Amino acid sequence: MSDSLDRYHRQILLPGFGEGGQRRLQDATVVLLGCGALGSVAADLLARAGVGHLVIVDRDVVEITNLQRQVLFDEQDVATGMPKAEAAKRHIASVNSQVHVTAIVDDINHTNIARLAEGADLLCDGLDNFETRYLANDLAVDRGLPYAYGAAVSTSGMAFTVTTRGDAATPCLRCLFEEAPAPGTMPTCDTVGVLATAITTIASFQVSEALKILTGNADKLSRRMLHLDVWNNDLYQLEALRNDDCPCCVHRRFDYLTGKAGSSAAVLCGRDAVQLRHRRPGEPVDLAGVAARLDGQGEVRVNEFLLRADIRDGDKPFEITLFSDGRAIIKGTQEPDVARGIYSRYVGT
Repeated sequence: MSDSLDRYHRQILLPGFGEGGQRRLQDATVVLLGCGALGSVAADLLARAGVGHLVIVDRDVVEITNLQRQVLFDEQDVATGMPKAEAAKRHIASVNSQVHVTAIVDDINHTNIARLAEGADLLCDGLDNFETRYLANDLAVDRGLPYAYGAAVSTSGMAFTVTTRGDAATPCLRCLFEEAPAPGTMPTCDTVGVLATAITTIASFQVSEALKILTGNADKLSRRMLHLDVWNNDLYQLEALRNDDCPCCVHRRFDYLTGKAGSSAAVLCGRDAVQLRHRRPGEPVDLAGVAARLDGQGEVRVNEFLLRADIRDGDKPFEITLFSDGRAIIKGTQEPDVARGIYSRYVGT
């Protein structure tokens, strides 16, 4: 065994892995979409496993509330305001210097995701909203890229791997969830919290599935969606069935990738605010439900037309104005990616 493989000796011993599987890992490129809770755990595991090239894309900076569950970061990163992608790159270098890490500090959207994923062998989900997950799913189906989906909030989570390749082909994410939940109907980590062990369990499953694909063991992929609740001792898998009328993998309409679906952002001149408008029509937003979830986050006022909430994200104050059609104005920034982040964390998509 060569010196470069010595560190992976215990992994190489595994059935179906061997030196051949390890070399496949070293030749692989994984694009990690988001490097928060799920993404940082996945990045750490993929780097230790020996994936040759990790591309880490994230728009945020490290904050003190991240450290409870987001590995690869420390208090020094908080003090210096390090972007998560750059902080992860630095920490991975001290874990496994054989891994080449490309850090990209950017918002993931339909205008750049194809470029960000150029050269990828697999997409790994470290995202925090349905809209960008549908975008990743569109790209995965369009380009034939495996996509390791994962999501976790509170004490529960789910994971599933999308692939279009040969006998291992699975349904896509929109077969399972054809439309995104209406804005404000889903809990978020910022409104209901999250237990770190739910994160690490889901991310471990995502990476296990990714390693099967990257080492040439796609026949071992689970064709079921994993659901778990680590606090209430629930663990089960649901059969994932293809939707014969799926807009994405059957009709090959990539509405999120082309920008026909999703949200648009406009900086409001002279107001230090960004307006977000969702293109997907749907039921009116449950403003009272959103107000209840935001209770304790700051002052919340709601009427039949809109909700207005004053919140603090870290040390920065923001005002969220949410209309019943899902349109929102985020006051306190002129940066669309910051506004989207606030919307995702406190309203949800």
